[in-house]
This record gives sequence, C-alpha cells and structure tokens, in this order.
Amino acid sequence: MAKITLDNLAHSYLKNPKSEDDYALKELNHDWVDGEAYALLGSSGCGKSTLLNIISGLLQPSQGRILFDGKDVTHAPTAERNIAQVFQFPVVYDTMTVRENLAFPLRNRGADASYIEARVNQIAAMIGMEAELGRKARGLTADAKQKISLGRGMVREDVNALLFDEPLTVIDPHMKWELRTQLKSLHHEFGHTMIYVTHDQTEALTFADKVVVMFDGRVVQIGTPQELFERPAHTFVGYFIGSPGMNVMDAKVSGRTATVGDVTVDLGADYAMPKGHVQLGVRPEFMQLTSDRSGLPARVRRVEDVGRHKIVRLEVMGKEMAVIMAEGSEIATDANYVQLKADAINVYANDWRVAPMGESA
Repeated sequence: MAKITLDNLAHSYLKNPKSEDDYALKELNHDWVDGEAYALLGSSGCGKSTLLNIISGLLQPSQGRILFDGKDVTHAPTAERNIAQVFQFPVVYDTMTVRENLAFPLRNRGADASYIEARVNQIAAMIGMEAELGRKARGLTADAKQKISLGRGMVREDVNALLFDEPLTVIDPHMKWELRTQLKSLHHEFGHTMIYVTHDQTEALTFADKVVVMFDGRVVQIGTPQELFERPAHTFVGYFIGSPGMNVMDAKVSGRTATVGDVTVDLGADYAMPKGHVQLGVRPEFMQLTSDRSGLPARVRRVEDVGRHKIVRLEVMGKEMAVIMAEGSEIATDANYVQLKADAINVYANDWRVAPMGESA
C-alpha cells in the first residue's frame, strides 16, 4: 500500500503544447492517503483514464512527478510500481483455466503453493466462480471473463495500489452491485489503496471513501459523498452528482440576500459581494412548490413518478428546473411558485463555490 502524491502533474498528447487548452490533464497537486478508496468520476474525455495510466506507468506525463510513499516513480516501469490494474474490457488467458488465470500473478512471484490455492479459492468465492475454476476461459461469456480479470487484480495482497478503469462496463446490472460490494469488503479487509475510474455516480458514491470529481482535465473537488452533495465546490459537481442534479440560477448577491429576477431570496448567511458571474445552486430536494407569492414564479411542465418520490419538472424564469416531492403528495392547482431552503443554498462565482463568512474549512 502507498500514499500517492501528484506533484505539478500535467499531460498533453501534443508534442508542443502552446496553452493550457492543449493539456488533456491540467496541473494537479494532490496527496492521496495510503489505504483509502478513491473514485475518479467525470464524463468521457475529462482526463480520468489519462491520470490512471500515469499512475500505473503506462503513460509518461508531460510535466511533474508521481511519488509512491515519497519515492519518485515518474519514470519507473509498471512492473516496478507493484500495482495491479483492471481494465474496462476483460484481459484473460483463454488457454488457461479460471484457476490458472487467478493464480498467475502469485505463481509469477513464486508464492507458496498452499497459499496460492487458499487465496485463489477465496477470490473465486468473492467473484462467484467457484464452480468454474476448472473451466478454460475461452468459452466463457464477456462478463465472466471480466470477473476473472477483477479476481486476478485482487488476488495479490502486497500491492501498492489497485487500479480499476471502468471495470464493470460489461457486467450485468445485478452482478455489478455484487462486485461493488465485494470490492468494498476487500478494501475494508486488507486496506489496499484503491483507485476506481467511472462515469457512473452510483458506482463512485457506493464504492469510495473519497470521490475525485474531474472536469475538463481538472480535479474540481475531492470529498466524501456527503460533501459533494451538500457543498459542491463547482457547478459541474452539483450538476453531475445527484439525480436530478442541482438547479442553478443567475443572481445578484449582497450580504445575506440574493436577487433572482425581481425576487429577493434569503441566503441564511453572509456572502459579502462576490464578483464575476454569480449564481445560486440549490438541490431539487431543497426546493418547495408553494402558492406563496414571495417565491420564484414557476410553471409545472411535467411530473415523473419514479417510485420512491416524484420529480416535478418546472420552468422557472425561463429555465428548466426540478423539485423532488414525496411519493403520494399532491400538487395544488395554485402552486405556481417555488421557495428555496436558505441553509441549503450554495453561491457560485464563475462556477466556483463562494464560502459564506465564518465558514470553517
């Protein structure tokens, strides 16, 4: 296991990058704690896999260093980094049995035969493949092969880090849940440093101790699922985390109040006078349809019943927004306004969250 340090790290796929826009991965300076489980979360093309491949040694960064427990491994080959990596599509040895595939990393390092047998049986149980241990991999389905690939990544206990690059893409939905649970269990049992790349917020939020949200080649926030939900550091985090995501509206802010259109909104805290493009961000859970004319004027466009609750799609001052209401609740015919819960409002300037006066770090 290792603490992973990203020191002035950046990467461009161009030979002579001229500006920041030419970098697929913009400058990063972060310490990732030994033994924690991280999820790299973001949309396609945001730099997740580029960063993972730099950590694993498959890609040399254009600038900066990567350190494992303070040791510079920037130019060290993958084999010397003592990591295990599982890719999006299964990589298995078709001519080997499932047992031989799982045992391969241990046999390659000269592990004791009795230990190999015990460990292979343990991992096979984790991935639900005890019955297939004697089968050749060639005839197995894609999701079965990916389970082997996952198992082979998890079989070693002595690795510095386990890296997963969207490993559940080809796995059926029920098995995805099972394998995520097993990965979490493995982390709790052995304390490996784990980094899990995904564009699926459910995978990220259920797997990780800390979620690393990436946007346009940057890390825009590292935090717990609760922190990402309650205090998104960037409007992209608010949009990307949550279903539906955070509502965002232009505003003028002065002290404890904001003006949206011609409506005054209580912010519940003092934000002074932020400069730039100022917006309010409010989760659908913290907006309420009402007949109170002091709220923002709203028009109901449609209602989506998703079982646990209703999602009410609104038009508010020309923008589409959403409100979440309890299952079974009724929408009054005169509910033409929305009110915002003051202590759940976030203020943004040029897309970055503005901390209220007196907020602790």
